[in-house]
Amino acid sequence: MIRESLRRIIALIKKEFITIWKDPKSRGIIIALPLMQLFVFANAITMEVKNIDVALIDSANTVESRELLSRFEHSPRFRKFYYAENEADLKEKIDNQKVQIGIYINNDFSTNIKRGNPAEVLIIADGRQTNSASIASGYANQIVNEYNNYITGIAPQIAPSIRNWYNPNLEYKWYILTVIVAMLALVITLLLTALSIAREREMGTFDQLIVSPLTSFEILLGKTIPPLVIAMCLTCIMTLIVITAFKIPFMGSFLLFFVSIFISLLSIVGVGLFISSICKTQQQAILGVITFQMPAILLSGFISPIEDMPKFLQYLTLINPIRFFMLLTRGIFLKGMSFHDVFINWIPLILIAIITLSLAMLTFKRKLD
Repeated sequence: MIRESLRRIIALIKKEFITIWKDPKSRGIIIALPLMQLFVFANAITMEVKNIDVALIDSANTVESRELLSRFEHSPRFRKFYYAENEADLKEKIDNQKVQIGIYINNDFSTNIKRGNPAEVLIIADGRQTNSASIASGYANQIVNEYNNYITGIAPQIAPSIRNWYNPNLEYKWYILTVIVAMLALVITLLLTALSIAREREMGTFDQLIVSPLTSFEILLGKTIPPLVIAMCLTCIMTLIVITAFKIPFMGSFLLFFVSIFISLLSIVGVGLFISSICKTQQQAILGVITFQMPAILLSGFISPIEDMPKFLQYLTLINPIRFFMLLTRGIFLKGMSFHDVFINWIPLILIAIITLSLAMLTFKRKLD
């Protein structure tokens, strides 16, 4: 009995692999696209703000004002400097996004410095790009503060000593690439699983599955293993590329990492199969993937920290497998998470996998009946 069941499951698994591999579009989606996206996103997505263009108005035009502006010009963060003729010209350059920030020095700048009065330097940032504006303003404010300490001769009483753990040089690629591996694995796994049953319905082979000796459990198992194997292989390839091509150090255990990938992908496979079981066409399945994918990414902590979200959204993230997938990939990669910390994140993923796979099987079984 068990041998016959295994034989049927293996036959279905072979059929799934052949179906995926024979389709040129599927081959491109599962092989070429993720690897291409890995290289593109690694260079396109950046948390750094550099090459900042600046518009300047120096109404004072004195030694002090020129010395302050020279500090901006020698900073590696700033790229091009445009001397605006007047306030309207400065406003136009910001409106047209020719510059990210504007610096306005009043004509009484040097006079106030010599008298010991506060000398104002106006820093105008383009708030349409909130993150860039905040960081660029911070850079400008730091330069102004350093110049202020220089002319007053007063050294800061408290000198902070900053050390960055797990990413000493704050390389954005260390953060981005470890997350992108999880994101791309999510997309591929969801697409393959969500389209599997829907594809059978469109091709007219779903009825053959129904009348075959396969049980609902065997069908779901046969539909689960191929996407899981493909996603595991792709994740391993992407991880190897991240380590070798991008020189990102791997600080943790490979065994814990691959087990974590397996459990994470299993939970995502459950979501994909549940979507596929309730969809009649591949178009509906794709819409279902998009409906799940965007909120899952936004609520994973990738865009903004989970701690900054409203309380009800923080609780909602507890049923999001991507949250724990990202924590595991980043934590094992950069931090070298211990088994205890890894196991704590396995628990919700295992629960999500059990619930989603059970729902998929119940839904699929009900439709078979």
